[in-house]
Amino acid sequence: MKIFAEILLRGMSQVFLLNNVTTGILFFAAIGYSSWFMGIGAIIGVLVGTFTALLLKYDRKDIQQGLYGYNGILVGLAIICVFGFNLVSVLALVFGAALSSIIRKGMSAWKVSPYTAPFIISTWIVMSLLIIFNIIPLQAGDMPEARHVDIILAVTKGIGQVMFLENFIAGIIVFIGILVSSGITACYALLGSSIGIAVAFASSFPLNMINIGIFGFNAVLCSIAFSNRKWTSLILATASGIVSVFMMYGIMKLGIITLTAPFVLSTWLVLLISRRVGAKHLL
Repeated sequence: MKIFAEILLRGMSQVFLLNNVTTGILFFAAIGYSSWFMGIGAIIGVLVGTFTALLLKYDRKDIQQGLYGYNGILVGLAIICVFGFNLVSVLALVFGAALSSIIRKGMSAWKVSPYTAPFIISTWIVMSLLIIFNIIPLQAGDMPEARHVDIILAVTKGIGQVMFLENFIAGIIVFIGILVSSGITACYALLGSSIGIAVAFASSFPLNMINIGIFGFNAVLCSIAFSNRKWTSLILATASGIVSVFMMYGIMKLGIITLTAPFVLSTWLVLLISRRVGAKHLL
């Protein structure tokens, strides 16, 4: 039971590409502090994602590292955030979490990390079905007005928004969780969120969206993806972070719920370009 609990918590930490039980506990605490319903969604997601991998006898080592849990968690958080907590949304997230593990397995042979692509694909499929067939309405959210950028607020919320957490305190708890696992990764998380704010502000994107971390969370993940000990990785982290902000804005303009697609696409793009130009020493 203890080992299984550790697997689930490692899956929680893998949302930020980390592998630490204590970090997983803090992440869950942040989710629960922000919303108990989202906390329940996260638990259901990680359980379904992990059990699916166990039932289908996927690689045991990958399961133990939580690699079949984090996509399910994100599916659970996204579905509850967008559609609220009800019977239909719970059934939808169960299907989506199971599907995310199957997609994750299918992408495991790729030469590049799938990152959160399984979560994105499965959630888009589930959301599309719910919206097209008008099964359940989307939750309406109020967008606060803003006349200036609150840097501390925006940076903190940019980190929390990786898990759909808009609460300031929850964002702080998430940052502490990252810090517990790796000081370097925590610094890159701050860098990514700051890049998102700076680029969005310089591009005259909506201030209220900047303040709630909308343009920061994908850049946070981009930075963490390149957060090794080589100082040259700062170049790739910065480049992918900048690209993710514009991708975020562009996808939003198309009326698509972006999720973490800008992170995955921009990171893949920067990795592809760096390898094509022979910049492997930067990785």
